[in-house]
Amino acid sequence: MELFDKIRGEFIDIVEWLDDSRDTLVWRFPRYENEIKMGARLVVRESQVAVFVNEGQIADAFPPGTYTLETRNLPILSTLQGWKYGFHSPFKAEVYFVSTRQFADFKWGTQNPVMVRDPEFGPVRLRAFGAYAARVTDAPALLRELAGTDPRFRTEEIEGYLRQLVVGRLAHALATAGVPLLDLAAGQHEMGQRLAQVLTADLAKVGLAIPTFTIENISLPPEVEQALDKRSQMGIVGDLGEYARFQAANALENAGGAGEGMGLGMGIAAGQHMAASLAPQPQHPHAQPSPQPQHPHAQPAPQPQQPHGQPAPQPQHPHGPSAPQPQHSGGGQGGPPPLPQPDRWFLGVDGEQRGPFDDADLPAAGLTPDTLVWRSGMPQWLPARDVPELATLLRDTPPPLPPS
Repeated sequence: MELFDKIRGEFIDIVEWLDDSRDTLVWRFPRYENEIKMGARLVVRESQVAVFVNEGQIADAFPPGTYTLETRNLPILSTLQGWKYGFHSPFKAEVYFVSTRQFADFKWGTQNPVMVRDPEFGPVRLRAFGAYAARVTDAPALLRELAGTDPRFRTEEIEGYLRQLVVGRLAHALATAGVPLLDLAAGQHEMGQRLAQVLTADLAKVGLAIPTFTIENISLPPEVEQALDKRSQMGIVGDLGEYARFQAANALENAGGAGEGMGLGMGIAAGQHMAASLAPQPQHPHAQPSPQPQHPHAQPAPQPQQPHGQPAPQPQHPHGPSAPQPQHSGGGQGGPPPLPQPDRWFLGVDGEQRGPFDDADLPAAGLTPDTLVWRSGMPQWLPARDVPELATLLRDTPPPLPPS
């Protein structure tokens, strides 16, 4: 096999690289014992650079074109090999082809959030991601600093190094941009251009450049995004009071089943509240609170006195007869006042209020000296024996039956 490779090497006189991959930066030309015969043809295509290395030292670099490897085309290598004395024989050298096209499939992203100080929201944590392109601008520098003697140097071998450099520069760019958080989206393109220039300057020493740098998105933590969404909604809604009333009206309109009854009640209550707030409330000059029934053994609260000639409102027992209400004339302001009504009595029997009764009805209603009585004008409930007006009736009223 070695003899065959040696013989084939003597007849092969074309040195070239046809790149069939999309991620190879440097490719070393395979040659038996790195021996290239004098007069061979070197073919360097567009987006390539051929670098000759002799005994670990970079000798020559060839841009795109076709070359015949002779003494006049290899001044540095000829000096190293002693060709200036006319030594015409195969020489040993390593040939590295370096791709100079753009590699645009690099992705970047912030693994940890970047803390920035926003003039409106204060300290905020940002995350960002995007893509960028890289290309070789100095093939010998790339071989010296990164590729070395690797026979196939791929983009994946420098991707981690580039990503760390990108994220480090991005954090500084975001922190010192001085752009409000809500305006970052508008300035992403300009920020990407500035970062491309900064990164190109940093990578010049290793023979690389960043022609394009794209910031696809700058995002906030989910809770901050939710707060911003709420703030946007409030800005769109405007007057929150009007919006709440609008929502309540929609709820009343769209409610069904049990919701219809509740919505109807809310609508009636709202209407009553509005009517009460707009219309004045007249006060009747003779309106007084109704007396509250008292337990026979409890001390009743004093009741206010009524103006002379005006009857007090009569309390009603749930099972007792309804007291007649004064009827007002339907005429104009010149009509006569209502007829005066006689005082009527209320009795407190067994903890219940009974009445009203006329004087003649009290004996039949169970009036006894111990029965609690009240009528308009009295400050409180009193036993019948303590009311002088009932003394005549009590003489004609038999005492209660003795217990059996």
